[in-house]
Amino acid sequence: MKYNNSNIIIEGEHSKPILTDICFKENQKEKPLVIFCHGYKGYKDWGVFDKMKTTFLDEELFLVKFNFSHNGGSIVEPIDFPDLEAFGANNLTKELDDLNSVLDWLLLQDAYKNEFSRENITLIGHSRGGGIVTLKAAEDTRISRLVTWAAVSDYESRFPTGPVLESWKKEGVVYIENSRTKQQMPHYIQFYNNFVENKERLSIRTAAKKLNIPHLIAHGTSDTTVSVLEAENLH
Repeated sequence: MKYNNSNIIIEGEHSKPILTDICFKENQKEKPLVIFCHGYKGYKDWGVFDKMKTTFLDEELFLVKFNFSHNGGSIVEPIDFPDLEAFGANNLTKELDDLNSVLDWLLLQDAYKNEFSRENITLIGHSRGGGIVTLKAAEDTRISRLVTWAAVSDYESRFPTGPVLESWKKEGVVYIENSRTKQQMPHYIQFYNNFVENKERLSIRTAAKKLNIPHLIAHGTSDTTVSVLEAENLH
């Protein structure tokens, strides 16, 4: 029997709910646990992310996907971005904390204890989320395998430099238009400051070098948002 429970609320470390979907075939057999992380301006139901459930079910996997707590969505509107203040207050360490909260929560759930293996845990991340799962896999020995989809290979290079950075520091915020919703989405300077304060921990390059688990790198050669060179750099 298929088990498909959407928008489970997990309480994280940062006073915002983490909306989580769980999907598996309910048969009391331990299946590999797969946790999926979306990317920048993303959400768990974006594009193919919801459609992939059928494939994961067919492959006898226990799939978990979630919205980062500060991705800008809400419990009522998990797809659009009603909470732009939360979006502006997001940062990379919060996303790492969210992923850890989801994993910790899952491992404590007696309801699923016979449905997935605690010894077979795979992280999958898309785009910016690919960086997050790489960092997590390098620092958490519970992770067995890593898969990155169109992942970035370095966060520092994606920040502005020179006059643009100085303007951001002076104004305290910059706005990026969401091409789908046409919203002006804020990035507060705390995002940059958080990276600088945690630069060593947030180095994808350093994390990738530490990995001693299987890592599948998937990237479309015609990707216009994240260059395939990022996959080569990650490798």
